[in-house]
Amino acid sequence: MSFQRFVETGRVAVISDGPHKGKLVSIVDVIDQTRVLVDGPETNVPRGQIRLNQLHLTKFRIKHPFTASTRVVRKAWKDGKITENWQNSVWAKKVAAKQSRALLTDFDRFKLRRARSRRNKIRTSAFLNLRKAASRNGTLFGKKKMAKGGDKPHPKAVKKAEKPAKK
Repeated sequence: MSFQRFVETGRVAVISDGPHKGKLVSIVDVIDQTRVLVDGPETNVPRGQIRLNQLHLTKFRIKHPFTASTRVVRKAWKDGKITENWQNSVWAKKVAAKQSRALLTDFDRFKLRRARSRRNKIRTSAFLNLRKAASRNGTLFGKKKMAKGGDKPHPKAVKKAEKPAKK
């Protein structure tokens, strides 16, 4: 199946537009092809209709009957631990990181740029040292090769040593 997230009763969604932007809601009922009835009891979003193009569907889904009351939705929300699961999701962490970056001052951005520069210099020097060591060991390209001046002599040198010396 190509789609994993369907517009269905109990599907948790993030509001992408309007006064409740960024808050989680649960779909309570499908009104028509473009509108749904939503309720966000734990995120202070009142029950109401919203257009589907104002929602981003998440992977979370709670079990409750369609047109369930706010009390039933709240109980299913708590039983499903939606708030905790959302806070641990990659999506929520990206949103939080974006918000924290937006709050940086000029000086904070300067300090961040300097720290990244220092980190990259340390990372580059460590990489170059490892690459140099791998080149010496003969493991630079993934195959163990004999380094120059290793333990085994060159095959041609062995053949010359086997020949008896001329008198």
